[in-house]
Amino acid sequence: MAVKVTPDYIDLLNNAVEHEIGSSVQYILQHGKMEKLIKKIIPENILLDKTAYDAVGKYLREIAIQEMKHAAAIIERIYYLGGKATTTSNKVNVGGSISEFAKNGVKAEEEALTLYRQIIETAGKIGDWQSRVLFEKIYSEEEEHLFKFQEYLKFQDEKDETSKVPMPEWRSIYTNDYFALLNKAVSAEITGVIQYTNQHEKMAFLNLRAKNTALETVTETNKAGVVSKILKGIFMQEMDHLEKISERIYLLEGEAATKPDPLPVVGETAQDFLVLDHKLESDTIILYRKIIAKALELGDITTRRLFEDILIQEEEHFWIFDDYVK
Repeated sequence: MAVKVTPDYIDLLNNAVEHEIGSSVQYILQHGKMEKLIKKIIPENILLDKTAYDAVGKYLREIAIQEMKHAAAIIERIYYLGGKATTTSNKVNVGGSISEFAKNGVKAEEEALTLYRQIIETAGKIGDWQSRVLFEKIYSEEEEHLFKFQEYLKFQDEKDETSKVPMPEWRSIYTNDYFALLNKAVSAEITGVIQYTNQHEKMAFLNLRAKNTALETVTETNKAGVVSKILKGIFMQEMDHLEKISERIYLLEGEAATKPDPLPVVGETAQDFLVLDHKLESDTIILYRKIIAKALELGDITTRRLFEDILIQEEEHFWIFDDYVK
């Protein structure tokens, strides 16, 4: 390889991965919390079809996906350079209002810009021009995020009118133990998002892209390429699950988890990926059936239906992986 890559340089790039994963989770959880905030707007806004909360919520979802794409691009570059991409993330700070979202967003983006200036400078010094171009593009997009969050800092949070209303008796079923169970689902979805993203980008690694048979050469793909396409589609569904489950928790006045559990495991080969993902989906199905059973026991119909819909997709994921691991 023309570029002399050191462990310290890979660590620097992995700092960027950790930041992007953390930011993505932070913004998608903030988006999930937005529905709760919308329900607490002042009475004068109740006749409006849309409020500022809708606009901010839409933006948060967009940049959450963009941040994960940044992480994916950096992960792919790390593998290309012969390094090992991390599956950890920076600390996630959600907040409880748009102004707090903005404050936490400004902090996250300022930290990113400082780190990326360092990476751009270091990449230039060692002649890693491809990484430099990549981070210059990401830097530009992170700067746009910063400016937007700075605009939101001026947002005046509306008064919480619902605080005057006593907690109704029917909500007594939402105990700390129940939230802990729901948060196991949040953590599992975060694990899936990180694991599938890392694996998808590792597929681009030269050794995994190699075409070893005539059929692979003719079709211009191989097993890794097939699995890569599968993971891309599943990843987007897992992001959607994370958003919906966290939104439900916030609406019930709970707080969503911010860390993956179990810890993401990547593997070394396409077959490794399939086996690991097969197990992750199997464990998730078992967990979601427990949640559905508990929701049924408590009479929490909305949560039960939510997880029944998600379970259908998780079982589809399981059977896709199952086709390849037999």
